[in-house]
This record gives sequence, C-alpha cells and structure tokens, in this order.
Amino acid sequence: MARPERKLVAVLAADVAGYSRLMEADEAGTLFHLKALRAEVIDPKVAQFNGRLVGTAGDSLLIEFPSAVDALQFAVETQERITARNTDIPEVRRMAFRMGVNAGEVIVDDTTIYGDCVNVAARLEKVSEPGGVVIGRSVYDQVKGKVPYTLVDLGEHTMKNIAGPVRAYRVQTEERDESEPSALIASGEDLPLPYKPSVAVLPFTNMSVDPEQDYFSDGIAEDLITELSRSQSMFVIARNSSFAFKGQSVNITEVGRKLGVRYVVEGSVRKAAARVRITAQLIEAATGNHVWAERYDRDIEDLFAVQDEVTERIAWALVGKVGAAEIVRTRQTHTSLSAYDAFLRGIDATSRITEKDTIAGVEFLKLAIGLEPDSARAHAWLADAYAALSAFRADEEMKASAMQSALRAIELGDASGLAEAVVAALHGWKGDFEAAASHAQRALAMGPTNPVVLVWVGYICLWSGQLTKAREMGERLRRLSPLEQRDVHELLAFTYYLLGEYEASLDSFRRWDNNHYDRGFANLAACLGQLGRAEEARSAWGRCLERKPGFTLADYKHGSPYRRQEDVEHWLDGLRKAGITD
Repeated sequence: MARPERKLVAVLAADVAGYSRLMEADEAGTLFHLKALRAEVIDPKVAQFNGRLVGTAGDSLLIEFPSAVDALQFAVETQERITARNTDIPEVRRMAFRMGVNAGEVIVDDTTIYGDCVNVAARLEKVSEPGGVVIGRSVYDQVKGKVPYTLVDLGEHTMKNIAGPVRAYRVQTEERDESEPSALIASGEDLPLPYKPSVAVLPFTNMSVDPEQDYFSDGIAEDLITELSRSQSMFVIARNSSFAFKGQSVNITEVGRKLGVRYVVEGSVRKAAARVRITAQLIEAATGNHVWAERYDRDIEDLFAVQDEVTERIAWALVGKVGAAEIVRTRQTHTSLSAYDAFLRGIDATSRITEKDTIAGVEFLKLAIGLEPDSARAHAWLADAYAALSAFRADEEMKASAMQSALRAIELGDASGLAEAVVAALHGWKGDFEAAASHAQRALAMGPTNPVVLVWVGYICLWSGQLTKAREMGERLRRLSPLEQRDVHELLAFTYYLLGEYEASLDSFRRWDNNHYDRGFANLAACLGQLGRAEEARSAWGRCLERKPGFTLADYKHGSPYRRQEDVEHWLDGLRKAGITD
C-alpha cells in the first residue's frame, strides 16, 4: 500500500455569512452574485498569491497556499475588494465572507487535501466575523512581523473534534476606535436615582457560534426594554444608553451610577438550529446582589413565551402585580419567527442612522410585514424609517409612504405611540401644527418614556416655536438616555440656539455625533457665527456643501420646517455673521 503524500501548506476556509437567508430571499440573484465574485475577485486573487482551490461546496471554499503570508495577504485583499463592491448594494443583498486560516501538514488526495490542519481552518472560519479573517497560532508564528496588520489575540477556543484548545487571532487591518464607548461612559456623571423603581437592560451577550447573530441577542434585550417601558410604575433607561456598554467589561455598580438606576438586567442568548437558550438575571446595582436569575432551554418556537416570562418576572420583582399587569395588558403577540427575525434585522439596520442603512432597514421591515401583515409595530417602525429617509432625501413620496404605514399601524392598534408620533411629525413638516399637536398628545399618552416618541414630539415643539417645551423634551430624553449622543443633542443643539443660549448650543453640537446631516452642519455654522468664530463656521458650512453640493441660503430658507419666520431668520442671521452668503 502506497504511503499517502503529505506536505506543509497554509489552508484557508471561507463561507458566505447568512447564505441561507440570501438564497431564500433571491435564489437566482444570489447564485449569480456568488459566481460573479468568484470570477471577478476570488479566482484572480487565488492566482495572484499562488493558491490552489481544493474544495467547493455551495457557498464554501477551501484554498491551499504555499506560505502563510500568501494566505493572509489573499484573505485581507479579497475581503477589502468584496467590501468595496458591497458599498453600492443594499445591505439585505450584500454577500460577506468569513475566513479562517491555519498552517500545517496535510494529506494530498488527488484534487483535495485532508487532515487536522484543514479541520482547524474550518473551525477558525466560524469564529470570524462577516468580512473578517481569523488565523490560528501556527499562522500567527509565521506571519508576525512580516505583515502590516494588527493581530488581536482572541484567546483559546475549544473546537468540535479537535483534540486540544486552539488559540485564535483576529486580523485587524486598521486601528479600531474601541476606546470611545469607554471614554463616553467614564466621562458620564453619576446620576441620582428616580423616585420610581429604576432599571437598565444591558445588551444580551451573543453566545452563538455565528457572530452575525448579534442582531438577534440585541433584539431580545431591546424587546425587554420596550415591554418594561410600558409600565407607568417603572423608570426604564432607553436602548441607546444601555447599549453604550456593549462589548465593555461591565461593572454593574458603575452602570447603576452612570445611568442612575437601582437595578440592572443582563443576560445571554445562544441560538442553535431549532433550540434557544436564554439566561437573564436581575441585579441590584449598588450591592451586586442577584434579585432573580433564570435559564431557559427551549425550542425556538417557544421564544416569545420565554420573552413574556422574563419580562413578567422582572416586572414582578420590581413593582409587583401592578407593573406586570400593565405589561401583560398591552403586550402584542407574534405568530411568525421569520417575521420577527426580519423585524429585528430592520431595527438593527435603522439604528445606525445612515441613509444606506435606513434603506436596508426598510427592506427588512417590508419583508417582516410580508410575512406578518398585521404586525402593528412593524408598520410603525417602517413609518419611522420612511420618515427618516424623507429627511435624508427631502422626498415627498417617502413622506407619503411614512404616513400610509403609520396610519396602518394605528389601525392595527400600535400601543407604543411611535405611529402617532410619526403622523404628528409629518403634519408638522407640512405646517399643520394643529393636527400635529393632536397626534403628539396621543403619542405622549401612549409612550411617555419612548425615546423615539420624545424625539419626534420635541421637534414638533421646536418647529412650532414652543421652545421651552422642546427643551423639556430634550431634557427628558437626556435623563432617559444619559449616554446617548445623537438624538438628544441634535434636538438640544437646535433648541438652545433658538433660545439664544449659543454656548450651550455649541456644547450639544460638539456632543452630537453628526456625520451625515447636511442641514445639521449648516446649523452648526450659524451657531459658530453667533459666537464670532467665523473660520470654524465656514469649515462647518464646507462640510454641509460636501454632503449637498450647491446648497445655498435660499435652499436653507425654502426647506425649513419652522412655522415662525423669526426662527428661520435667526438661523440665517448666524450664517450671515459668519460671512456666508449666496
């Protein structure tokens, strides 16, 4: 019997993240896209780095290289090319590969290869994020100091059918700003406890093998926040501030101090095939004592029942029967797991607040409604997404779509106040502030602690000239979401300006994480103009023009939603003081 041929190689394993979802949505289009990537990106790169394709199965690839450096360079450059191609594709149709690279001895059999080296590469690929590259220790030892990348130690991983633990490293091609959330948390002031029982729900840890499932574990936590917020007996911190702790090494006592809450909920989600494991625990922040903890191992079909039970147990622990009854009475039911999955993806996309992500969010929410047409909250969130798009694009058709979706949500019994708030904002945009006030009042009655409701109502107050009330909405938002840097400070920056408090306005402008809103940069320029900082004002105006070339003061005046002409002139006065004219 002939001895098997063995050789030392570097092995790369890759597959498409979320391939089944892509195929289910558009089988022919997905296959075409995959073939195009193979022909135009992957195969030429394989040839460039002297690789050999030794295995394909559906969306997976197995490639051998003569050196670890070649394998790593192939992986990084290929991922960069694929990412660049994805920029012009809606998020719901993007194709992202996960890649794992290992090095060692393999057995050669005709056109393919076998051995532990291959198996470890496949397991490392599962550790990778979509669009990322993870390498094993054997590759790390060979490439360290030879490639211009940061190799982030992910620790040891126990892998199925592999004898010992495998140390993995994430390949980072540029420095990530991972200190910003920590800095934001550290800079936050300690807040007093409200008079109501108060709680913050931290993002649940994704314990699934697939990092792409983050949206699912985030969605579980967000649903808990939404349901608990229905109780008038509790003070519940908004999502954006709770989620500032995502990926952080959490000190529960610090969370309690920075968010001003007595209790903290944390947990984890592991989703695998038809099973789901959810752990949740309620902790007293000051002492670290566990008030309540539970683990649920259920079929995925029981997910909604588990969510209901966790929410009810937390409400019971905090405020007893009254709080739990309020939640049970207003809870909406779900019938479709596929619809819920699409809904969570839609919320995840729209929460990133860019035009491209919001477009992707619209597609996911439309998919959710296609699967569950009578979902009031999916229609409400779709209305919110359309309204946001209309702000990005100044598109009347989008506003009409937003109104249609919001009215349908109201018809279906949306209890969150979001749909009413969107209708109010749309009337405000048209200048019908009487109708806007009526819908805003109903929105606040249903969602007095819903941050999205408070944002829309705050802007209606701002546009209609009710500046003191707009400031009140902004301050309520700031307490509900003390670490949030976008909606809160955008509203406050505009409100303080019109109140003539320019230093306070500038402080909020600096805190507001604005990278996309053209009129926001114009308003910053006006604020700087009022403060006599003309050079900085012209720089801000330049950033406005980068996003909207040819924008003029006449355009600013024409597109303004303000009811009072004096408020429009106030903004224009700041721009003129900065030396900005048509």
